[in-house]
Amino acid sequence: MRIDIWTDIVCPYCYLGRRRFEQSLERFEHRDEVEVQWHSFELDRNAERVSQHDLPGLIAAKYGTSREEAVAQHEVLAAQAAELGLDFNWQSARYGNTFDAHRLVHLAADVGGGELAGRAHARLLQAYFVEGRAIGERDTLVAIASDLGSHLGPDAGSEVGLDADAVRSMLDSDDYGNHVRSDEATAKMLGITGVPFFVLDRRYGVSGAQSAEVFDQALAQAWASKDEQREPVVAAGGCGGCGPGGCGGACSA
Repeated sequence: MRIDIWTDIVCPYCYLGRRRFEQSLERFEHRDEVEVQWHSFELDRNAERVSQHDLPGLIAAKYGTSREEAVAQHEVLAAQAAELGLDFNWQSARYGNTFDAHRLVHLAADVGGGELAGRAHARLLQAYFVEGRAIGERDTLVAIASDLGSHLGPDAGSEVGLDADAVRSMLDSDDYGNHVRSDEATAKMLGITGVPFFVLDRRYGVSGAQSAEVFDQALAQAWASKDEQREPVVAAGGCGGCGPGGCGGACSA
């Protein structure tokens, strides 16, 4: 069974949603028969490579809220992340353009399939949300790509990094840009306006950073009907997520 997931690297609900989905998939009895594919979704195509503003200031200015409201929102998100065993060091986050980061995930998929793409995606989330690294800078992306294995724990396996020269060559070219745009065109066709968004078995849609229990139900339903005639994607009830108009909503852990 295939699961397609649209996210953006700087989306906090994508960070939370990935962990909740992983918790559900880990206990899914057919998990070894599930193929995950990661897809690109840029929340701000026009973002500069690295913003010169801190995250609360940037959010407040962009969406017309107060700095205090932006700080409070991020403190709530950090608390939700902690409940999931995740760090969210929003104070040091360096917001920036994610086009090249998405291209890197596509390169990883080309080199090592969905497994390496998933590792690259996870590493980029860690770099942005935990380490305060500027994932809009190409030098940072080259370093992240070449040390993938060393930051993913003892179970990550060996030889999971990407060649630094190959990554830099890709970033200096237009390679995989069409992959990013194709993902975004597909998202538009499906009516996806915010992320994270999960499509199970190419027909069931789950929108937002839902609870692991919601993912449990979605996985079970998709598996039970995987041999039936396919129908159009239908989104589940909305939950916390990010779109062009900002991030919001709440989901239970």
